Amino acid sequence: MKKILIVEDDIAIAEIERDFLEINGFEVSIEKDGIAGLNQIKSGKYDLVLLDLMLPGIDGFEICKQVRGVINIPIIMVTAKIEDVDKIRGLGLGGDDYITKPFSPTELVARVKANFAQYERLTVDQLVKSEIIHIGNIKVDIKKHRVYINNQEVEFKNKEFELLLFFITNPDIVFSKDTLYERIWGMENYGDTKTVAVHINRVREKIEKDPSNPIYIQTVWGVGYRFKA
Repeated sequence: MKKILIVEDDIAIAEIERDFLEINGFEVSIEKDGIAGLNQIKSGKYDLVLLDLMLPGIDGFEICKQVRGVINIPIIMVTAKIEDVDKIRGLGLGGDDYITKPFSPTELVARVKANFAQYERLTVDQLVKSEIIHIGNIKVDIKKHRVYINNQEVEFKNKEFELLLFFITNPDIVFSKDTLYERIWGMENYGDTKTVAVHINRVREKIEKDPSNPIYIQTVWGVGYRFKA
């Protein structure tokens, strides 16, 4: 579950934001003070921050400047004045988005989801471009087409490698057998999706300490599979 921190001194607004975000499946915490909010952001416990600009202690501008070189998560800056939008753009503080009060709760939720989606796309792009991906005890050398488990090379056949790479670069997303078959084998509705289950079992045998109780490639019963990063 994604964790969101709301840094907002108007508790009524913060509680409305929290309620709608929790309804949509997010875990939410609130801080009313700039200094407390800054400390919480630096703790690294959160996946996204809703940061009000006008705060007691330290304002949102200063918080954003301090955390941008330390924490790499989406920051949505919240302002009550349209004039501050130009300040946000002009100062280049590192905020990923802004929203102006008053706003509807549905708009807020849509902005949050859009920022999560964009951040995840960028993260995947960075992983692929890095050529070497480390996830737990797994190391994948994309360019050399090699996989290492606990620093020991393990042989992966072509489709096994493609399947593992696809999962690693799309973490925490549930994929059906049909979708996996289409993405890896490139043919929709023309192959036997049992092939997917067979290859997943083979990959599990190579990357999981206990393939019967997998940590990485998890079965979502009645839906498909997901890679837990």
